[in-house]
Amino acid sequence: MQSRMQMTKEDLRKSKPSREEYLSQPKTPLILVLDNVTNSYNIGSFIRLADAFAIEKIIICGELTISDKKFKKASRNEAKWVCIEYSNDTISTLNVLKEQGNTIYSVELCQESVDYSEVDYASPCVLVFGNERKGVSEAALQISDQHIHIPMFGMGNSLNVSTAGAIVLAKVANHLRKA
Repeated sequence: MQSRMQMTKEDLRKSKPSREEYLSQPKTPLILVLDNVTNSYNIGSFIRLADAFAIEKIIICGELTISDKKFKKASRNEAKWVCIEYSNDTISTLNVLKEQGNTIYSVELCQESVDYSEVDYASPCVLVFGNERKGVSEAALQISDQHIHIPMFGMGNSLNVSTAGAIVLAKVANHLRKA
């Protein structure tokens, strides 16, 4: 059996742009909207995902009661590389994004939702993720162009919102980068 050496930070940096290059390079034409997501760890995880996939920005909507300590721990300092905006109102935010030509996809299991892996995502687009308990609000679902869901094959009916975000975001970001 061959021994596998872990890559060092220096090895990883060789294939990445410099910090200056990263800030000026084009981003994936994708915006994440967090519709009243309230858990600091979930928000931090979304920020890490936004950085990992070099998306355009993340908009955190609703009242924020974020613990700085938890937020910083969860986002692991990637917040400095991600464009983060805050909005009190998800609906006005989505209306503006739609007027700017974005297609709105809400990640929510509902009557009209389709398997996220079967969608041909338009560019530019927005992914909406909802509150940990209530999901995407009814008003946000009404504004959305399409509802998408992750098929569940086990006994559970849902995933943690940031886990669902990782699954869907990987698919959408890779699709948009190839387009």
